[in-house]
Formats: sequence, C-alpha cells, structure tokens
Amino acid sequence: MKILALGGTLFLGRHTVRRALERGHEVTLFNRGRTGRDLFPECERLVGDRAGDLGALRGRRWDAVLDLSAFGSPGLVRRSAETLRDAADRYVFISSLGVYEPAPGPVHEGCAVRRPAGAVPAVPDSYESYGALMALAEDAVEESFPGRGLVARAGILVGPYDPVDRFVWWLARMERGGEVLAPGRPERRVEFLDARDAAEWLVKCLEAGTAGTFNLAGPTAGGVPMGAWLEGCAAAAGKGARLAWLDDAFLLEHGVAPWRDFPLWEPEGEAGTPGAFHTSVDRAVAAGLAFRPLAATLRDTLEWHRSRPAEEREQREGITLERERELLDARHRAE
Repeated sequence: MKILALGGTLFLGRHTVRRALERGHEVTLFNRGRTGRDLFPECERLVGDRAGDLGALRGRRWDAVLDLSAFGSPGLVRRSAETLRDAADRYVFISSLGVYEPAPGPVHEGCAVRRPAGAVPAVPDSYESYGALMALAEDAVEESFPGRGLVARAGILVGPYDPVDRFVWWLARMERGGEVLAPGRPERRVEFLDARDAAEWLVKCLEAGTAGTFNLAGPTAGGVPMGAWLEGCAAAAGKGARLAWLDDAFLLEHGVAPWRDFPLWEPEGEAGTPGAFHTSVDRAVAAGLAFRPLAATLRDTLEWHRSRPAEEREQREGITLERERELLDARHRAE
C-alpha cells in the first residue's frame, strides 16, 4: 500500500510510520523538513508547507493519506483534503476527544460535539476552542472524502517520544525517590493510551479500509486507578519512592492547580476536561484496537526518558520539589 503521511516524524506520527514500514507499506513523508531529518531514510520525502506550498502533492497518487499534523487548524486540513480528494482513496485524520461537549457518562462517538460560538479563532485560545476547531477539521475531511474518511478522536497518548511532560513527569519524579505527593484518591481513575497501540490500530485500519469515527483512549471507560498507575511508576523507577496521598480539598485549599502542578490530576466533581477520563472505546476495540500491559508502557517510556540528553530531561511541567515538600509538611502538621 502507498501511504502519504502529512507530518510523520513526531510521536504518534513517528510510531505510525515505523509500523507501516514494518508491515511492508511504502510511505511518502510530506513536511517542512525541520524535524526528524535522520528518521526513515527508506521513505520518499516531499518538502512543503501545509499553510503555503502544496505543489509537491499535485500529480501524484496514493492509496491513503495519514493526516498527523493538524493541531487545531481546520484551514490546513481543508487545504490538504481538497488537494488530495482525487489523489487518494482514503483519508485518515487524527482528531481529539476535545471535540466533545461535556457529558455525564462515558463519551461515545454519538455524543454532541463543540461548535464555534461567534467568530472562529485562527488558532486555539482555549481547550474549548481547540475542540471546536478540530470538529470543523473533521467536517472538512468528510466533505472532501465522503464515506472514505477515518476520524480518530485521540485522548491522552503516552509512551516513548512523548513531547509533552505529563506522563513522563511522574516517571521522572519517581526517579528522585523519597516521599512523593500523590493527589486525590488511589481509586481515582485516569485514562491514557500507549501511542504505539494507537499506531498499530491506525495501520490495521488502513489495511482493512476502515472508515468512520472512532475514539482512541484507554482500555476501559474510566481508565486505570491512579494508585495502580503511580505505584507502577514507582516500581519502574526502582528508587524506593513512597506515595503520600493528599485529598483534593486540601490541595485546592492550598492553591494547587490541576494538571499544571500535578499532570493528569483532575479533582473529582469538577467539570474538567470532557471525556478525558471516561471514554467509550468499544467501536475501536471492535475494529482491532488492543492494549499492551501498563508495565510495558512504563518500562519503555522510562528507558527512552533516561536515554535523552540532559537538557531534554529537564521537566517543563509540574510542581517543584520545594513546593511539594511544603504541602507534605503542611499535611503532616495538620494530622
């Protein structure tokens, strides 16, 4: 199969292209040539800009397009889809669970999606506007590839080469050992998906000619208990980290910010991120989505993190060790 990847060198794209090559497919990469220049030497490379010159895509033919680099820009998706509507049989677009309006139960593909209220911003300025823009991008795919598009609404993707310090932040913290502040309750559930499992599923769908809209998230609606996840992080790090659980009310009272201070922590009872921790993936599972053990994701992600240059291991997110210690001491004094 001949596959055109728009992007293809960062995180999910990197894993998906690698899996497609392993399966014997021919992949052409189209991007600006700014990252991953040493990756995939066996691939044809076309240099261009989705916001500008698409000339390299014209007059060519592929079996399928993988759109891996939209990032909340429906205009870019529309330009690409319109340019390629007669150049490919199928169009696979990586969207986001952020398209959904808040819902009380497990978010499924039939739930209401966000629509822009008023003028559409050129770039997302909030999680809500990001979701609305991604919904417009989905519309653009359906208009150019009616019945021939696959929309994958991805949740939190994790694993090796993750460019966002969320999942990795916790592994790095466990590497330091000592008493670790664990937010909320151990039973609180968190939802994420190994990007390699998402990549495997995307390639399967390309081979099967699958179309439609699917959620890509963790193995069950509601995810895994936060306690099991953080204990797994501590075990993978092997530095003897000890979890000290502080409840939501105490953390909020002391000005701790969800997500910013403790990645992937969201107080219970808050509206939070729609669908982030309560997503139905039944449709994707029926179409072949499978999940590797959590221990494998933790092990491989930590191994990758340890191999990074020192400057890349510096965490850009999360609470400082000093502030964490202050909170733990405050709790101990109150007990």
